[in-house]
Amino acid sequence: MTAAPDPNVPSAAPASSATVDYDAFARVDIRVGTITDAQPFPGAHKPAFKLWIDFGAPIGIKQSSAQITRHYKADQLIGRQVCAVVNLAPRQIGPFISEVLTLGMPDASGEVVLVRPDHKVPDGGKLF
Repeated sequence: MTAAPDPNVPSAAPASSATVDYDAFARVDIRVGTITDAQPFPGAHKPAFKLWIDFGAPIGIKQSSAQITRHYKADQLIGRQVCAVVNLAPRQIGPFISEVLTLGMPDASGEVVLVRPDHKVPDGGKLF
């Protein structure tokens, strides 16, 4: 017979994730923006696009490199809202500086599917 878990002892987190306190999570600034331009990025190590995303005032337009070529075409991305981390340090990717981290989730094949709101929301809106 197995004993019931002790409600006073926190359960262990799954091996694939580390526990983060709320203050650490709150420091990650995730915003929604609209893609204003998308261009192929032939200089990237893996197939990718260069994106320009408008987060509205006061953030403005930021650029991002995104490995999303499997499910998306550059011209189909323009006007699409996406979620991105806007307060990471910029990252040099070849000749391009990625200023924000565009967020995605893997599909069953491991290809990126963009994270975006179900309904249109104001650019610059913060995830909470």
